[in-house]
Amino acid sequence: MTTILLVEDEPTYRETLAFNLGRDGYDVIQAENGLVALDRFASADVDLVLLDLMLPKLSGTEVCRKIRQESRVPIIMLTAKDAEIDKVVGLELGADDYVTKPYSYRELLARVRALLRRTVSVNMVEPDPEEVLVVGGLEMNLEAHEVKVDGELVQMPLREFELLEYLMENPDRVLTRTQILDRIWGIDYIGDTKTLDVHVKRIRTKIEKDPAQPKLLVTVRGLGYKLISGE
Repeated sequence: MTTILLVEDEPTYRETLAFNLGRDGYDVIQAENGLVALDRFASADVDLVLLDLMLPKLSGTEVCRKIRQESRVPIIMLTAKDAEIDKVVGLELGADDYVTKPYSYRELLARVRALLRRTVSVNMVEPDPEEVLVVGGLEMNLEAHEVKVDGELVQMPLREFELLEYLMENPDRVLTRTQILDRIWGIDYIGDTKTLDVHVKRIRTKIEKDPAQPKLLVTVRGLGYKLISGE
């Protein structure tokens, strides 16, 4: 059974959501604050985290940051309608998606299912042990899940790694936003495209000399993104 860690401080809301997820076949572990969330994450085999950002004792952004230091488990943030900056910060810390309150349970369930399907699909693919992608000064070892920039190892969470891999497989080719979202987030992804933009921004901070004026991972206005080989 798929296990979901539900981190939400409002008891009625948390219990109702846990009940609905349980009815749909998920094993739900509940946490009422950030400290409890980290404790339960460490003691259980969690497949996905539903994480409210406004939490007592330890904020949702801090919980996200700490989880990302040790795990690539999918994280969906639950954010207030007017907390735009929190959404961006959460995505920059490594969350995979966000849902804005108030939202329908049907929408949330669709996001959960899509992200879990994507994660299972990625984990089922066995990389070629000999396969190393090289584009300019970028080197990606698929088996070791490692990225080097000019010989220096950089950290890449799963979603960033997948996105950069797709770009490195298609150097000097424009990949549309739709193509990228379909490949990395799945064809049934129903979130907005800001998630993609934030992931691109995070990758640029790791591969560009000046992320504010990218020379490698460039935006093609009105279309999408392109990775320049330098050849």
